[in-house]
Amino acid sequence: MFIFWHINADSSYLQFVYNATESPSEELYDYIVVGGGTAGCPLATTLSENYSVLLIERGGVAFNDPNVLLEENLIANLLQADDIDSPAEAFTSEDGILNARGRVLGGSSMINFGFYSRADEDFYVESGIEWNMSIVKSAYEWVEEAIVTKTDRINSWQTSVKRALLQSGIRPDNGLTFDHLQGTKIGGSTFDRTGRRHGAVELLNKAKKKNLRVVVHATVERVVFASNTSLGLSAIGVIYRDTNGNSHIAGIREKGEIILSAGALGSPQLLLMSGVGPRSYLSSLNIPIVYDQPLIGQFMADNPRNQITFTPPFPLDDIGIRVAGITKSFYIEAVSGIASFFSPVSPILFPDPYPPLNLTVLTIFEKLSRPLSTGSLRLASPTNASLTPIVRFNYFNDTTDLSQCANAMRAIGKMLRTSVMEQYKSMDQHGQRYFKFVGHALPQNQFDDEAMREFCHKTLTTVYHYHGGCLAQRVVDSHLKVIGINALRVVDGSTFVVSPGTNPQATVMMFGRYIGVKILEERKANYRDA
Repeated sequence: MFIFWHINADSSYLQFVYNATESPSEELYDYIVVGGGTAGCPLATTLSENYSVLLIERGGVAFNDPNVLLEENLIANLLQADDIDSPAEAFTSEDGILNARGRVLGGSSMINFGFYSRADEDFYVESGIEWNMSIVKSAYEWVEEAIVTKTDRINSWQTSVKRALLQSGIRPDNGLTFDHLQGTKIGGSTFDRTGRRHGAVELLNKAKKKNLRVVVHATVERVVFASNTSLGLSAIGVIYRDTNGNSHIAGIREKGEIILSAGALGSPQLLLMSGVGPRSYLSSLNIPIVYDQPLIGQFMADNPRNQITFTPPFPLDDIGIRVAGITKSFYIEAVSGIASFFSPVSPILFPDPYPPLNLTVLTIFEKLSRPLSTGSLRLASPTNASLTPIVRFNYFNDTTDLSQCANAMRAIGKMLRTSVMEQYKSMDQHGQRYFKFVGHALPQNQFDDEAMREFCHKTLTTVYHYHGGCLAQRVVDSHLKVIGINALRVVDGSTFVVSPGTNPQATVMMFGRYIGVKILEERKANYRDA
């Protein structure tokens, strides 16, 4: 058990968090949730109200890691991402784009930029998931009362971004709101007013502690199945391995369930490794076929991010994201920070050790709301679950996405031409004012479609909002139950057809709470009918 305390946070959840090496070789629960991330934490907490729950997380606990907890260290958190044991795990898609996934209790809510905004209305319509909007509303509020801060003051850079959005025509001014509304808004944040992060992990504090056991540094290798003539195929447990290499078996009681909340990469990966997936593909890897499901790992999507970055003529210590510009086809946000640059001439100009050049950088970026381009996921290994699967998102494969990117970057160009942005221009020796861009500048002629499309290709990166792989109505039904298999659900972003709103974390946390409440209601109704 973890017995450390952090004076600035409610870490009472540590009372029921254990290293997987402390787990028995065999154990039994009502529910097993695989993935202690943005969806898994609220889901396990909710189920613990009435049932015994095992929550399994492959990463560790970051309750005292300043790079994770402090907003001032946002960039450092991502820069230190590796493929070994960092809270943010780095990977590169086959498209050649560097990306990251959460590997820590609390998941990606512990490595993101903290912006909190609910889903757009179209998300619910298009999702293929059955929604009770009254429960959706209460689930959002359950999350918000625990970990979300209403922004009462925004810094100078975010203030300028808000004014530039409005001056460039992204209206109306919707003020402070958690809701997704077209126009310009100030959103909430999972960073409080002191700059401390409150991620999904703190939702575990709401759990009934006698009913919840959390194990960390535990890698689930496969789901275990059983089949009989009366019930058909059912999930009955999982096998996971600790850091000493020892295996543990966790099973579920009658009427219990295995719930995969391992994320858009982890959930399809685990299904494939467990023998649920396309027959021909599994056969080629010598994985015993449990259930032929050709659509697992398909329809993988990632919202492309494109941006401009420049250095202002004066230093700024502003950090964080609090403002968003919302249109039907794209969203605009901005961030600032201190970046360290190293030069080959440093050994000539400076004594050893060579000091970095620390500069304030300002970035305005866009996210496409609904990219049409999709790709697929395949296993890096049929037996090693610690290896990130291989994924290709096929960015801009659909030319509509490229056209939308060009339109979004034109909108950013309009922002740069507003009066409020004049103060961020530098001045040359002739008195001419200009933006001192870092990297690619926007094309001079932004009406040149070919030039704008080329800019989009050159500046392509990710906003880390990838989703898909276990889509609703294709792999799972409207209640998130895996089609064709009893006692198995998937509850995370892998079931999403589109990324919800400007930033998905609000909806993913709500989602975990929502499905937990729905499961409790199902069990209660079944008990009454029995």
